[in-house]
Amino acid sequence: MNYPLASYHFTVDWGGTHIDFTSICDLEVEVDVIEFRSGASPEYSSTKMPGLVKYSDITLKRGSFVNDNEFFDWFDSIQLNQVPRRDIVVKLLNEQHEPVRSWKIKSAFPRKVRYGDLNASKSEYAIEELTLAHEDSYV
Repeated sequence: MNYPLASYHFTVDWGGTHIDFTSICDLEVEVDVIEFRSGASPEYSSTKMPGLVKYSDITLKRGSFVNDNEFFDWFDSIQLNQVPRRDIVVKLLNEQHEPVRSWKIKSAFPRKVRYGDLNASKSEYAIEELTLAHEDSYV
């Protein structure tokens, strides 16, 4: 029987190093639609054609560790129109830990860093979130 791929087993190559994440959100690509209609067209609707490709921001989440400030350090390195960019590869793995699908994220840079909610009435670990802007991604 053929089953869909499980989404819980993945790795992230973080610009040459390996960092563990609990989740990755918004691996999404979208094409703008350009509508055109000639004034002399006998049709009362527009013609649609593909336009620019847009890539959504990607959010990476992980547990927070003592003395691990890599997200914040990268974010703090941003200066006016200058930021160290990274290429990131996300690999979805099968049961044998082999990649079955990969996303290559080009020229990523931090757009937002968020420290998770602190709540004294819950027994949860602290979460850090990093939102990345990027220029391209491909499978």
